[in-house]
Amino acid sequence: MEFKENTNGLSQPKGLFIKDRKQDQIELKFSDLYYTVSLGINKGYKDVLKNISGKFAPSQLIAIMGPSGAGKSSLLDVISGYNLTGVRGNIIVNNRERLLNEFRRVSCYIQQDDRLQPLLTVNENMQIAANLKLTQDKSPKYKEAVINEILSTLGLEQCKATRTSRLSGGQKKRLSIALELINNPMIMFLDEPTTGLDSSSCSQCIKLLRLLAHQGRTIICTIHQPSATLFQMFDQVYVLANGNCLYQGSTDNLVPYLSKLELPCPKYHNPADYVIELACGEHGEDKIDKMVKYIENGRSLTWSKFNDLPEPVIEDIEIPKNGVYNSTTQKQPKQHIFHETSSYNQLKCLLHRGAIKCVRDPDLTYLRLGVNLVISLLLGTLFHNTGVDGSTIFDNYNLLFSIIMHHVGSTLMLNIINFPSEISIVTKEHFNRWYSLKVYYIATNILDIPITTLGCLIFSVIIYTMTGQPMNWYRFSMFTFTCWLIVLTAQSLGFIVGVWFNVVNGNFVGPIIVVVLMMFSGFGVNVRDIPDYLKWGTYISFLRYALEAIVSTIYNGRDILTCNTLYCHYKYSTKFLKEVAMPVDQFGKDIIALLINLVIFRLAAYYLLRLRIRTRVSL
Repeated sequence: MEFKENTNGLSQPKGLFIKDRKQDQIELKFSDLYYTVSLGINKGYKDVLKNISGKFAPSQLIAIMGPSGAGKSSLLDVISGYNLTGVRGNIIVNNRERLLNEFRRVSCYIQQDDRLQPLLTVNENMQIAANLKLTQDKSPKYKEAVINEILSTLGLEQCKATRTSRLSGGQKKRLSIALELINNPMIMFLDEPTTGLDSSSCSQCIKLLRLLAHQGRTIICTIHQPSATLFQMFDQVYVLANGNCLYQGSTDNLVPYLSKLELPCPKYHNPADYVIELACGEHGEDKIDKMVKYIENGRSLTWSKFNDLPEPVIEDIEIPKNGVYNSTTQKQPKQHIFHETSSYNQLKCLLHRGAIKCVRDPDLTYLRLGVNLVISLLLGTLFHNTGVDGSTIFDNYNLLFSIIMHHVGSTLMLNIINFPSEISIVTKEHFNRWYSLKVYYIATNILDIPITTLGCLIFSVIIYTMTGQPMNWYRFSMFTFTCWLIVLTAQSLGFIVGVWFNVVNGNFVGPIIVVVLMMFSGFGVNVRDIPDYLKWGTYISFLRYALEAIVSTIYNGRDILTCNTLYCHYKYSTKFLKEVAMPVDQFGKDIIALLINLVIFRLAAYYLLRLRIRTRVSL
């Protein structure tokens, strides 16, 4: 594969992933575009974008500029299809109305924060992306060639074996771009690509985007306030203020445009800084109104430099009547997302990626196993042989509840802490059509089974033998299986909290839920002593079923217990079960109840995950 060096020092490939495809170029237009958001209950609505229009041509690097709150990211979200709620107006792709599913096949969206898998190397990330984004008829050699070409072009070939977490900020940004270049999208959206980068990395990033744009792509990115050098690298600029368009045209024409309006840019002044000052109203609100009126809120193309495309490319491009997504009904058009590979291939790739993460993850793997080992040894030492003697039966009862709370607390909190960080990655990858949400959720559930099973087995073997529980394979199997179900149910509850709340709120909500479930578990206050008007809580608390199942496993059907004291009140286990209001021979029903809770929690977690991903809520 041949390469040549361009003036920016970036490798210009002549090969697979970058092709001179003039017929595939994308021209994006929008007109009469509104974006409305709710201000809260009974507080009305606010127009973030106000009847703006514009045109973004191919083979150009386009900057959306404006002060904070001007609507830059909102405009990017709307025209990329990332946000559909509250949008009204026409969005045209190659002279036809946009059909979102088809549009997403030729586009990608790279968020401001680098949403990458930190435990995978650069090459592993690229291989997973290639297997998910390229059709299955592509051979492994072809995929490898595409990966090598992209990494060489973006200057990442020396980092192939480096984990993502160890990359610099500029390298992470380039890797984010590299992953989306796998399937060669012809239109790219980037939200603040220079955020967090030093001046050198900023320059390198913009040079890269300019190179990719001039190969035929339409690249649109938001940028807050670029330096004069960076500003000149852009071909076109779209300036916003308070949801209105102040200027649309080439960067070279910005200064003449301002002079035409008798708002000349001071000598030796960065035009980008000056136009932001105008947009902020530092020179008077009347100047903003004057610019909006002159540029016709984006309808005027007088100051732009581009050629119209003669023929549309994407077939059957359409959106609802007049291109309108009604902000009053807040309804989104139904979407059917088609992926490049089969569900089986997606599952295989996600399982492969998940296996690598499990091997390398110190929290979700080794910490969990280590905690089970340490806690089982501590509890085993503290409650040594309490399961043998009838005189220590209440001590053993306390131990059994402690076992339940260990499984619930450690599993629940780990998911609450770790899952929110995964959500941002899933949102990005799902939107860019890497995989379906259903396949991702199935893979996540499958991957956790081996670790959960191993952790429960280690814990059960140690605690069961050290505390002198009845040495019977059947009872031990029931004990381990019950612990396994408890962990899976608590994990599902952790998914629910982790999906819907951020880490801070989740760490508050999670323990509160556990406390409420404990109140109705039958520990401390027997189920029979709970007032009738609160009895409903005992039916929804999976801790009640867990406690009944584990106590039944140890004591139901036991012979006379050994006693080392002169008088042993609980020599017979049935007497103890009556004392704590535990039904005899209830194990089967409790297991069924735990399974029902598990299924309900898993389905609820999946539903909330879909809702969270579709609404693109950032917590």
